[in-house]
Amino acid sequence: MLPPKNRLKKKTDFERVFRKGKAVREDFLLLKFAKNNLETSRFGFVVGQKISKKAVLRNKVKRRLRETVKKKLSEIKPGFDGVWVALKGSETQNFEEIKAVVKKILQKSKLT
Repeated sequence: MLPPKNRLKKKTDFERVFRKGKAVREDFLLLKFAKNNLETSRFGFVVGQKISKKAVLRNKVKRRLRETVKKKLSEIKPGFDGVWVALKGSETQNFEEIKAVVKKILQKSKLT
């Protein structure tokens, strides 16, 4: 689980990131990110019903994403809000594949 200070919670924060943020896509993941003028980076996760009608599968994808981002927090630059959006195909990926794609996206976006 991400520490509370690193979580995006408010609907307005999600909307701001989607409206003003830049996007980086790789395979089955999309990261929208924007500056937040805080001393920490915060992240939210979106796994829609297009991924699966089953909440169990959507939650599994979300848990894997959260854990991967949590492990990378020390490498991520402070001062950004990010929303990770799972795309079609993410439900079939294993933990290692998700880790590799998250790392690739963070490098592409220059957040590490």
